[in-house]
Amino acid sequence: MKNILVPTDFSAESHHAFEVAVRLAARIGGRVLLLHAIELPETATFSTYGGPVGGTELPNSSADPMDDVFVVKLLQATKNRLHRLLAEAATLAPGVPVQEFVQATRLSEALTSMFTHQAIDLVVIGAQGHTAAEHFFFGSNTERLVRTAPCPVLAVKHPVEAFEVQRLVFPSDFSAEADRAVSELRRVQALFPGAVLHLLSVVATAGQEEAAREKIAAFASRHQLRSYEAAVTLADRPSEGIRRYAYQVQADLVLLPTHGRTGLSRFLQASIAENVATYAFPPVLTFQLN
Repeated sequence: MKNILVPTDFSAESHHAFEVAVRLAARIGGRVLLLHAIELPETATFSTYGGPVGGTELPNSSADPMDDVFVVKLLQATKNRLHRLLAEAATLAPGVPVQEFVQATRLSEALTSMFTHQAIDLVVIGAQGHTAAEHFFFGSNTERLVRTAPCPVLAVKHPVEAFEVQRLVFPSDFSAEADRAVSELRRVQALFPGAVLHLLSVVATAGQEEAAREKIAAFASRHQLRSYEAAVTLADRPSEGIRRYAYQVQADLVLLPTHGRTGLSRFLQASIAENVATYAFPPVLTFQLN
């Protein structure tokens, strides 16, 4: 895990994500790729690098000169804000390489381009709920990434003092399908060897608690998990139970596998991971099961 992509709209949430990404890069010896997407006016004749669009092409006779003025000022302001983030990273974690990317397109297209041309190992994204705020970086972008990203996605909603994971929550139904998530679980544990692992099962009725604890014990035995805390909580919806338990134990990280296909266990449904990633208070690491 060397290349960490951080999309930013300069919101508070994306700044929290940037700080976590820089600290994580320092821990693993990685680098941060900072991405900002700008949707330019259709009549603009300047690229995101400040030069004329199309190089030697003839000027666009229908272009509004004021659009170019706006674009130049927007690009300059954007680069200034990115440079301030680079300076902040140099103070926060000296030696961590940070490279900025500005793309004149929608965020979804900018992300696709980054996945295609850069070897992205992890996306760290600022998670926002669905509000009327004038950010392009809505919760729906977080949810889309959780569902479609070709690499793990770490969603960060609130400030994180220092990304030192002491309480790691792994929610699951601990079926045979959950065994496929163990390799990612071990990788996270290797990054934070001192973290207490909470194996969490969310059930709908009290009558299911005993069976849930037995499945947790069997899962831990199959994979020789020696140090863990088994937890069973009641909730109508898994996402609700996960969020409540994470808050109760003051979790530092929730690790949640997901799979877009139907027919799998309810803990592998993308909708649950999307909901938890967008609304839970601790950072949430989601990853696709192959």
